[in-house]
Amino acid sequence: MTFYPTDRMALFIDGANLYSQAKALGFDIDYKKLLDEFRKRGVLIRAYYYTALVENDDYSPIRPLVDWLDYNGFTLVTKSAREYTDSQGRKRWRGDMDVEIAVDMLEMATHADHLVLFSGDGDFRALVEAVQRKGVRVTVVSTVKSQPPMVSDDLRRQCDNFVDLADLGDIIGRPARPAPPRFLQGERTRAELEADDEL
Repeated sequence: MTFYPTDRMALFIDGANLYSQAKALGFDIDYKKLLDEFRKRGVLIRAYYYTALVENDDYSPIRPLVDWLDYNGFTLVTKSAREYTDSQGRKRWRGDMDVEIAVDMLEMATHADHLVLFSGDGDFRALVEAVQRKGVRVTVVSTVKSQPPMVSDDLRRQCDNFVDLADLGDIIGRPARPAPPRFLQGERTRAELEADDEL
């Protein structure tokens, strides 16, 4: 990774995308370690975390993480997930944060030297190119070491640096926690209820 200690740097974390990558690689992200690691690599001016939340859910498994991030140095960007019915008639949730990430990255490009995007979504290729035209370097953190790879080839080619999340596992990761037995989980999640409906 090419980071300069005087770089003004901002992180842009696509929460759902990063969660999927880490899960595929077999570890959980320790967000305190992540923040500490990038503070060592430059002058961290902002760390954004993007996620969609299901409103009116009695308990959301992401709520404790969102609350912790909000109190511990991250700028949280959320919106309500939208419910829809798929072609098989099942209820699903959609909460794309691409526009919010794009707007924030373009705005931050006037204040930073180096932007770090935690996402492998190929839709961000044009965004990375636009930020680079403003004279800002862009590092993409994603993975090619999962099956299947979770980063777009176009995005990898466009960015200035690519960092495989698997290579950061020992630095910012912790072993994935196994799910507790069902009888200890208490309330069931929406995903479990939907899975039972499919049976």
